[in-house]
Amino acid sequence: MLNDVEKTLLSCEQLNQIVTDLGARISKDYEGKNLLMVSILKGSVVFMADLMRAVTIPCSIDFMSVSSYGSGTRTSGTVKIVKDLDIDLGGYDLLLVEDILDSGLTLSYVRDMLMTRNPASIRICTLLDKPARRKADIKADYVGAEIPDDFVIGYGLDYDEKYRNLPFVGILSPRVYADK
Repeated sequence: MLNDVEKTLLSCEQLNQIVTDLGARISKDYEGKNLLMVSILKGSVVFMADLMRAVTIPCSIDFMSVSSYGSGTRTSGTVKIVKDLDIDLGGYDLLLVEDILDSGLTLSYVRDMLMTRNPASIRICTLLDKPARRKADIKADYVGAEIPDDFVIGYGLDYDEKYRNLPFVGILSPRVYADK
């Protein structure tokens, strides 16, 4: 598995620092608000688990499962809600927690859909931002790191449901997916 990684982009230590810094900013910005952190599954689950522990104010959590990739390396552009939220968003200050902001099509769709449910506010926190691939007009309010246009894995990010368990973020060797 490690020989499928071309290069490490973010080490465990760098990820810990990113999460600590984001947690402090979010805690300050949402002080006195009704924070609901929503993890976009499956990719953000590792980041969300660490981030919610770094947030020092009261918060609630929920999860959505959204798909637009299938088993490829590029988004299909068609967004499918696999698991919706379990609670009414009225009165919540919603923070969408995402692993990577890539084309932005999925996150834009989810944000626009959730806006119709009357939350007090919606902001976006992404571990990774890949602006070179952006197709939708969307920006994150909180960004852990900006990365180049490479296919990345680890720390929750996958290729064909593999590599999520790597404790760092790395570039997947193109030889792994070149023939697919």
